[in-house]
Amino acid sequence: MIILGLDPGLATTGFGIIEKKRSKLIPLDYGVLITAPTLTLPERLSIISKELRKLFKKYTIEEVAVEELFFNTNTKTAMAVAQARGVMLLAAQDQKKSVFSYTPPQVKSGVCGFGKAVKEQVQYMVKQLLHLDSTPKPDDAADALAVAICHAHSAKLLKI
Repeated sequence: MIILGLDPGLATTGFGIIEKKRSKLIPLDYGVLITAPTLTLPERLSIISKELRKLFKKYTIEEVAVEELFFNTNTKTAMAVAQARGVMLLAAQDQKKSVFSYTPPQVKSGVCGFGKAVKEQVQYMVKQLLHLDSTPKPDDAADALAVAICHAHSAKLLKI
């Protein structure tokens, strides 16, 4: 099964694509989709949509896992990121892919076994679980891989 993990953002959206073969997790690709702050919101959302379509075309993605949003203070930022997340959900739906959402504590628990793990612990486990030589950079890409790993560990439970 090929899983696309997404860490939503408007300026920077992390993506991570892994393949699950039995109990083995194989990294296929990861990185970030970047939009310039000088562009309008619709232009930025369009870029995210187009870049996701390229990933769907390049890989035989079967399921999509998206991190849910968590914001403490900045409502304006939260709204823009929520709109970007909506574009991600729509792109997956347009491709007829099953979409799964995970909260940050669920992702941490799915990768580290502890829902309050710190970022460094999650990044270390992503590196270990995917047998990478170094921690994926930037952080958004590592976070997206963590979402994909969480789903790989959880998918079997969700289908019961």
